[in-house]
Amino acid sequence: MKNEPLLIEPSISIIIPVYKGGESFRKCLSSLAQFAPANVEVIVVVDGEDDDSWQIAQEFGVKVLKLAVNAGPARARNIGARAAKGNILFFIDADVAILPNSITQVEVAFHRQPGIAAAIGSYDDEPGESNFLSQYKNLLHHYTHQTANEEAFTFWGACGAIRREVFFSLGGFNESYRKPCIEDIELGYRLTRAGYKIRLCKDLQVKHLKHWGVVSLLKAEVFYRALPWTQLIWRDRQLNNDLNLGVSSRLSVILVFSLLGAFISSLWWAGFLAVAIVLSLLLLTINASVYHFFLQKCGFWFALRVIPWHWFYYLYSGLAFAIGTIQHLSYRWFLLRPSVSTASSK
Repeated sequence: MKNEPLLIEPSISIIIPVYKGGESFRKCLSSLAQFAPANVEVIVVVDGEDDDSWQIAQEFGVKVLKLAVNAGPARARNIGARAAKGNILFFIDADVAILPNSITQVEVAFHRQPGIAAAIGSYDDEPGESNFLSQYKNLLHHYTHQTANEEAFTFWGACGAIRREVFFSLGGFNESYRKPCIEDIELGYRLTRAGYKIRLCKDLQVKHLKHWGVVSLLKAEVFYRALPWTQLIWRDRQLNNDLNLGVSSRLSVILVFSLLGAFISSLWWAGFLAVAIVLSLLLLTINASVYHFFLQKCGFWFALRVIPWHWFYYLYSGLAFAIGTIQHLSYRWFLLRPSVSTASSK
């Protein structure tokens, strides 16, 4: 039943949750006005009191739903989905711009592969913001998706389409996530657990317009992504060898912590500097394809700046995974504690 072909042509509804979208949101709607066919429904869900985004959406003549209270993009997407008429729900973020062929690629994906339940894309290789962190982070995301397996294990709310009947059969996004978080990843886990197929379509791309700074990047990466994703991994016991969870990434985390330990140990014995050099060479070798990508795309000096940030990414990701694991085990111990105490008292 789950892999039966869809007998009718795909009709698409684009759903955009927004909260204080600003100029990026205006560019998002401008791209839709330019590239979205007239028969594609566009629904904007303004998530809470946010007059600017509501007014911007009205300027473009799209369907606008206004929520009284900000409850997060998961709930906003679900409400938009319930109002949608298309049999394909195409979710995009308010800080992305579609490209000339983005919607065509969605149509092609579901028309040519009737067995899939969902399709996700990637950011393109020309990010909207020019500062180093924005270029680095968005290009790294592009590289990660472009080199990943086409048979995906997760969904992606920034550029992800799903069959309407499948979406509602699983209950939509998990509304317990009240911030822009991993609600899309969690939906993807439920999709694959239920036996549905998700396709990573590498030609389906959008442009990310977000400006990343040090604080905003670390806050999003650690608190809204790494920590809750760790909880999800432990909940589902699912650690896939793909995307950010690949074997090379896991090994790089171990090497980065070993490198840090070697540098600290060298304060007592200089011989550990040789160990640090060996570990650094291993890290460079394992991630050579990443740095070669940045070298070709942005030049030598940019690629050189990428290396410490990339290693720092492994450091805080590994630390977040460790903290999340401790939290998970502590919570399980707390839940089991009463039954253990009761059993011992008998």
